[in-house]
Amino acid sequence: MSEPMQLSDYGMSRDRGFLSHFEIDEVDLPAEFTPYLHAAEMLSGLITSGKVRHWLDRLPAIDLSEWAQSAPEEQVRRAMVHLSFLVQAYVWGEHEAPAHLPANLARPMVAVADRLDQAPLLPYSGYVLDNWARIDKAAPLALDNVRMVQNFAGGDDENWFVLVHIGIELEAGVLLDNAVKLIAASDAGDVATCEALLLENNAAWERIYDVFKRMPERCDPYVYFHRVRPWIHGWANNPALGGGLVYDGLFEGKPQALRGQTGSQSSIVPSMDALFGVRHSDDPLKAFLDELHFYRPVPHRRFIEDLGAKSNLRGFVVGSGSQSLKDAFNANLEQVVRFRTRHLEYAASYINKQASNEPGNDPDVGTGGTPFMKYLKKHRDENAAQLV
Repeated sequence: MSEPMQLSDYGMSRDRGFLSHFEIDEVDLPAEFTPYLHAAEMLSGLITSGKVRHWLDRLPAIDLSEWAQSAPEEQVRRAMVHLSFLVQAYVWGEHEAPAHLPANLARPMVAVADRLDQAPLLPYSGYVLDNWARIDKAAPLALDNVRMVQNFAGGDDENWFVLVHIGIELEAGVLLDNAVKLIAASDAGDVATCEALLLENNAAWERIYDVFKRMPERCDPYVYFHRVRPWIHGWANNPALGGGLVYDGLFEGKPQALRGQTGSQSSIVPSMDALFGVRHSDDPLKAFLDELHFYRPVPHRRFIEDLGAKSNLRGFVVGSGSQSLKDAFNANLEQVVRFRTRHLEYAASYINKQASNEPGNDPDVGTGGTPFMKYLKKHRDENAAQLV
């Protein structure tokens, strides 16, 4: 019999879910990183100058490869946050995108990404999961006591967009902890415990939804599309970059077509799909989501894979003969459908309905490089069709 799953084995907790176990402002970086850190702290001003590449080109060419392989993971993850913001700003900070990323950014970016086994550009983990700190260290982590540490241009809309995601991830910790407990309870044939956990999850989904619906409070659709979204595009399927971006001195000079940061890199919904045995038919978005799996932090990938391999919750619920258990199971699936529906509504108002002639910022294409509206609807409907 395999060992039971524990959240701590994946660097996760009930209190924080997929959010980092550390706060980025409490992690020190070595002196050699100082020029990058200084540029990252000044990034909003460098962007506003209109010549951000001029300033970033002046950064020294520092070899971080040896440090990145041996440094504590918390330090490397903080470095990933700052470096990936600098890389995105270099690519998207002026009117035309460059064909090359200079070696003084490319080499350290790749060194840090290689250590973490992630792609060398801004990931969801660097944008959201690791990019936060409490304002009042004596008070609990909460939506009104957290700040986005690293910004692009900054401002209310950019901050709030990220903070709402942090708030969602924070509330999801209950779902993830209960997922592990549900596998154990279903394996033990414990109907009562499974039902209680599913009801608790349903209440957690209500809190998640309450956070999610607050997005329009301080993040305006027009501002998001024109002032927040442009920074998080990747280099795949983006006409502004053609076949991708060349990392000078690396990858044998071949352009890298990498996916942009997207909420689809969040591991919450894939974890729930794995737990509940939800399957999606083959289509371009499924292939894209399968590809995005490898943009997640390695422990989060393992968690989703282990849930999928170990969970027999669906089979247990179907065979239990308990209508109240089936009802609780279906309520959770319907919460995911509701979440996907709200995501669709935001995708329509914040992206699809916006007018744009900006190179690389297409309202019909997601930041990951897909025509998202059609497939988001399909996946939402597939979720709804798999009630028991």
